[in-house]
Order: sequence, then C-alpha cells, then structure tokens
Amino acid sequence: MAMDPTFLHKLFHTHKSCPSCPTPSEVSAFFTDLLGTLFADFAKLSFQTEEEFKKHLESLQTELQRILKNSPQRGKAGSDEITSAFFDSLPEIYATINDDVDAMFEGDPAAKSRSEVIRTYPGFYAISAYRVAHFLHQHGVAEVPRIITEHAHSKTGIDIHPAARIGKHFCIDHGTGIVIGETAVIGNHVKLYQGVTLGALSVSKEDAEKKRHPTLEDNVVVYAGATILGGETVIGANSIIGGNVWLTRSVPANSKIYYQSKMFNGQTGETDVVVFKN
Repeated sequence: MAMDPTFLHKLFHTHKSCPSCPTPSEVSAFFTDLLGTLFADFAKLSFQTEEEFKKHLESLQTELQRILKNSPQRGKAGSDEITSAFFDSLPEIYATINDDVDAMFEGDPAAKSRSEVIRTYPGFYAISAYRVAHFLHQHGVAEVPRIITEHAHSKTGIDIHPAARIGKHFCIDHGTGIVIGETAVIGNHVKLYQGVTLGALSVSKEDAEKKRHPTLEDNVVVYAGATILGGETVIGANSIIGGNVWLTRSVPANSKIYYQSKMFNGQTGETDVVVFKN
C-alpha cells in the first residue's frame, strides 16, 4: 500500500522545520558528562593536566551552547548569554549539590561515605538533575530542563519538575515514586522518603498559571507514601508527616501528623483519624 502523500508531506515538513533540534539523548548525555565532570566519584574521566581538564570544560560549554541554540524554545536571552550565565554559576550549583550530598549522608545511617551517596544513591542523581534543570528553567529555557529531569525520572523513579523551588540541604531517602509538582515550594533541611507526592488538587488547564502544589517549610520530614495536595496547603516548619497520610489542608509548625489505629471488635484497623500534636 502506498504512503498517503499528504501524510508524507506533513511529516517531512516537521523534520525540515527543525533539522538540528537536540535529541533527548544528546541533552541527557550533556547532563551525565557534566555530573561526571563535577564529581570524580561519579564517572571515570582521566586528565593528565589541568589544561586538559580546562579544555574538557570548554567542550561542555560549547555543547550546551549548541543545544540551546538549536532548541525550539531556547529562552528569553540568547544561547550564548544563558550558557555563560550557567557556567559562571557552576561553582554555586556545585556547592548546593554538595550540600544536598551532606544532607543525604547525614540523614541516612546506612550511608558509609559521601562517595557512596554520589556513586549509588538515586536521590543524588535526581536532585543534581533538578539543580541543573532549575537554573536553565529560571532563565526561560523550556524543553531542555524537562528533558534533563525526565531523564533522571526514568533512571531513578523520582519525578521533580524543574520549576519547583527547593531550598538547601535537601535529602531524598530511597526515593522511588516521589513526585514534586511544578509549583511546589520546599524550604531548607527538608527530607522526603519514597512514594511521597507533592501534587495538585486540580489538573484543569485553566489552573496552569496558579500555584497548584503545596509548600513545605524548613526542617519538614515526610515519611513514605504520604500525599500532600493543593497550592494553599502549607506544612509548617519542623513538622513530621507520617507514612501514608493524605493531606489537603495546612498544618501548623511543629506538628506531627499520622493515622491512628483503633480497636474494632478486638481487631486493629486503620482509621482516617489524623492526629495533630503541637
């Protein structure tokens, strides 16, 4: 059967309109190379001289410049300006990721070294991807940050939108199944366990520009399987959210929220009672 010429023509012009668009694999490769450059424990790179290492960094800079230049949505500023701003900010991004490594090492008794966190922890990979992607997103780049965080999502099971705002010393333990939505705001020294969802109460397109996801203030711990929804939901500082809790309203600072088991006819059954302790 012959190909429909109208369909063929349509597909051809989609390719012609973006002959050099960076593929997801190219963007992911850039991020992986960058992470290996920042953390020697993460990748096997060999450099004989500092000059050789400098040239490697310059090649990464050239690659990001190419990716941004050829992206359909390349940002408010030009690709050269964004690339320069990114590499000028790389020491700060590196320091922030290192602080996250400290949080994961200090927060997990099973971690024997910072190197173990860097080499083996999915939380390290996902948070690093977010830190890089968030910078680019803040500079108006659209698709590239999403490709970076979705690459990390595919490898770790941790889904962090690059537009989310996450403070310093962020710890993800285990991590699989974590979802952090686009408008979520997370303070400093926050710790999340596996299966936590920071989601929206509404998925309507009409709410796209609204704050749809919750805010977690400083020093909050959220245990496995908890679901916290809504843009007006604020978890106060120093609070603990227990496992499998479902929250759609704010809780004050210094709270402990958990489901309480009660006895029914001599049998223990989980109820939907939420206990607040200030």
